[in-house]
Amino acid sequence: MLQLKRRHLSDLRGATRMAFDATKGIAGIVEKMHRTIQLQPGPLGRSATDRPRGITGFVYRSVQGGLRLVGQSIDSSLAPIAELLPEGESSPARDAFRSAVNGVFGDYLLLTGNPLAIDMSLRNRGQRIDLENPASAFSQNRDATRASKLLVLVHGLCMNDRQWHREEHDHGAALADEFGYVPLYLRYNSGLHIANNGRALAEMLETVIRNWTSPVKELVIIGHSMGGLVARSASHYGLESGHVWPKHLQKLVFLGTPHHGAPLERGGHGLDFVMELSPYSAPLNRIARTRSAGITDLRHGTITTKAHQPVPLPAGVKCYAAAAILAGEHNVPSERLIGDGLVPLDSALGLHHDATRTLAIPKEHQAIAHRTRHVELLNHPDVYTQLRRWLDESS
Repeated sequence: MLQLKRRHLSDLRGATRMAFDATKGIAGIVEKMHRTIQLQPGPLGRSATDRPRGITGFVYRSVQGGLRLVGQSIDSSLAPIAELLPEGESSPARDAFRSAVNGVFGDYLLLTGNPLAIDMSLRNRGQRIDLENPASAFSQNRDATRASKLLVLVHGLCMNDRQWHREEHDHGAALADEFGYVPLYLRYNSGLHIANNGRALAEMLETVIRNWTSPVKELVIIGHSMGGLVARSASHYGLESGHVWPKHLQKLVFLGTPHHGAPLERGGHGLDFVMELSPYSAPLNRIARTRSAGITDLRHGTITTKAHQPVPLPAGVKCYAAAAILAGEHNVPSERLIGDGLVPLDSALGLHHDATRTLAIPKEHQAIAHRTRHVELLNHPDVYTQLRRWLDESS
């Protein structure tokens, strides 16, 4: 029989809040469409900004008020019970669920204080690392904190640190065994702005390196997908803030990172524009616009608070890019439009038609895995072989 833990009620509270907020949102959409139909505008133009009046308006306000009251009552009744229960261990399935929800609605979860929101942490073997006392996480392996080589792995959108382990392989663990790195896995809310996660990671690395037991001689960061953008953002803000840790950063490795954006998000933005043209479809666009800030940042690969600010790779750091394509051989339409199913080839390699925006990743530091999907970059044997070669290069 399943023993009730605090995390169970916490997840229930979070899911209940989302369900009631979603229902209120749908009621608001219906209300706006109702008002539009009442006014009978033309097929094009702006949608109504006022609300239905009289009995109709009263009904809508009563429905939304009732939903708000019931949701708050359920949440208030569950909160004190949750505090009395033991925390309990999380499971891979639960972590995957929370990570997916955070990727799509992460900024909303943080803004509303939803218990499902993920707070950023560095982990090793699934255990959270105390940034002020990192040695406490390695009580069974005291040599770990005496090691001078750190490998930080940053996951992508809707993922988490556990998912670096795929089909019995983990790039971080394998590279640690071969080269003596201590692997540190980042877990973060991938629905927040990439710049926000970049700043937070920069601060986190500064703290953990300052408190590491022995002087750190080498720092390597591997980022998969969005994780590569977060790593670049962290490097940018670390240098801007005068942090110490960027001086230890020797290599940045990108796996399927959309440096110049992903077409799926650009398509979503285009759909937003089209739907806003008609007052009849504009209310429905509220559903599409609920995607997170992290997802919208993928439109152009934005890594700072300035949307179109070109950010070069950090000087003095060796940078590498591994890309994947679904095609089995050179195929220009496939590479440019499909790539690995999510990220086009040029975007993953940092190439751009505007030379000022092309990232300076040397040709010999680029690799392409054919007949490979985006997520398979995490366990493809050829990708790991390339990682071994790159990390074995003298810095």
